Amino acid sequence: MNFFQAQDNARRKTWQLGIMFGAAVLTLIILTNVLVALTVGWSGMQIGMPVSQTLQNMPAETWMWTSIGVVGVIGSAILYKRASLRAGGKAIAEALGGSLIHQNTRDRKQRQLLNVVEEMAIASGVPVPPVYLIPEPSINAFAAGFGTDDAVIGINQGTLDALNRSELQGVVAHEFSHILNGDTGINLKLIAILHGILFLGMIGYGLLRVGGVCGRRNGMPVLALAIGLLIIGYGGTFFGNLIKAAVSRQREYLADASAVQFTRNPGGIANALKKIGGFTSYMTSNRASEVSHMFFGASAARFAGNLMATHPPLDKRIRAIEPNWDGDLSYQASSADVPPGVSGFAGQPIADPENLVAQVGAPTEASLQAAQTLISDNPDALTDAAHDPYEARALVYSMLIDSNPDIANQQFTYINANAEPGVPEHVGRLRRDMEDTDRIHALTLLDMAIPALKELSHAQFERFNKNTAHLITVDDHVDVFEWVLHRLLMKELYPHFTGPQNYHGRVKRVNKLSNECGELLSLIAGHGHEDPHAQVAAFDAAIDALGISATYTPPAAFDYAHVNENLARLRKLAPLTKPALLKACVLAARHDGELNAHEFALLKGIAATLDCPLPPTIS
Repeated sequence: MNFFQAQDNARRKTWQLGIMFGAAVLTLIILTNVLVALTVGWSGMQIGMPVSQTLQNMPAETWMWTSIGVVGVIGSAILYKRASLRAGGKAIAEALGGSLIHQNTRDRKQRQLLNVVEEMAIASGVPVPPVYLIPEPSINAFAAGFGTDDAVIGINQGTLDALNRSELQGVVAHEFSHILNGDTGINLKLIAILHGILFLGMIGYGLLRVGGVCGRRNGMPVLALAIGLLIIGYGGTFFGNLIKAAVSRQREYLADASAVQFTRNPGGIANALKKIGGFTSYMTSNRASEVSHMFFGASAARFAGNLMATHPPLDKRIRAIEPNWDGDLSYQASSADVPPGVSGFAGQPIADPENLVAQVGAPTEASLQAAQTLISDNPDALTDAAHDPYEARALVYSMLIDSNPDIANQQFTYINANAEPGVPEHVGRLRRDMEDTDRIHALTLLDMAIPALKELSHAQFERFNKNTAHLITVDDHVDVFEWVLHRLLMKELYPHFTGPQNYHGRVKRVNKLSNECGELLSLIAGHGHEDPHAQVAAFDAAIDALGISATYTPPAAFDYAHVNENLARLRKLAPLTKPALLKACVLAARHDGELNAHEFALLKGIAATLDCPLPPTIS
């Protein structure tokens, strides 16, 4: 299943969850009304009256207000839980007691983990997510977030202690599959929905305590109502957990298979699962059960065949990866074991439209090797700067210093007056290395710097954002690379500081946005080819492939505001409609047979805006 099919399935799964939730709420409404009728009958000393008669005597207004009350309680509980999760993935990590692993950490194991996550993210074409360390001795991990922009990775301390790099890579690849397939967003919705159902039981528990302190005569109806609500609430949760478990189990198999495809190392994730099998401890956090479906392995001991289990049995997961496994869970490779070093990018450039689009959201071993090469090629000074919250700002500023000395002097004057003390010196130092860095490596450094920039305070981010915008517009001109850089920064940082925003693509026919597609393809063809005839030929080939009618419009100047407006509308395309547009974009860029760094930078900015993570490419 490719990325776009997975996204479409995630959207369909959300609708299915909505239908199942509606059925659960309807059941709870009926049961609560019956409970209220029986409780009222009891309190009215009509004990001898048949149940059917008691229900018939229930006034219609009582049925109506009870139903409204149930819907109101469940809805309020869901809204409250959704509000508590508004911060996205980091809200889950912090609720589990996790602490952010800083990008400039000196701890060897933490540094290794961050390196693995960084490689995986760049190979996947998604922002490098922050990583949280969970103070748990067990082997486990999770990914959480509404989407790629707010996703985080959580790793238990026991995972760092017990796994070697190869095994850690398998676990991280598994979690990236959940991010790319849209599982993390579904998981957060499940948490809110199940909290709403559970809340009736929580009310019952509260009433049970109230009934215990009331007089015997007055307290019995309250106790009866409390016990009834406990049964209804936790009964609803039981069925909700069945839904959660069924959804989670199937996606665990898919994530395991994706991890093997990503790393081409079945032993990594298989050995991690074996170590979990020989490691008997489970999560100790009292919040773990709420997010049990998000973990790499089961968070609590359950009978292997239990319908409530959120994960498939370990032996079945291992045999799906290693069919000839002998069943031995005593594997204990040294945590010091590490795979061979990076030997360079051995794959072919991913410049063909079909191949590139096929790897969107479905990275392979070649993607991982390309990412490792892109990272290792950068000068140490730039790499170190990307991992430091202070110097990361200077790194971005250095990318924006103009080659024209007069404009560069204006930019440095502004930085001296408005940047934090010490930053201007870093900008000047980093600029010397940045001048020799091409656009692909610069964007790699930008991806690497995102987690460090997410460590800024809100006030620091506002200042950084203002400074960046001024450096771009100081010459009253925005070029394509400046637009791409700012676009990626805002797409990846804005949700972190202001809250995630969910976009739902519902436009199923690309010809409904023919004008927007035509203008976008005109921009790409004009940017990638100097000869006017070549521009028209590239545009016509892309339009024919897309199957729409449009006229080439030579871009007189890059109008970034208009491009943003067009992309905002194109972002509304349904997941299964986007591959055709993305293929047309690649075709327009490489109609002359090559995809250079400037063209790839433009494609990366477009693809990121369309929520299509573009894998790294080298040409």
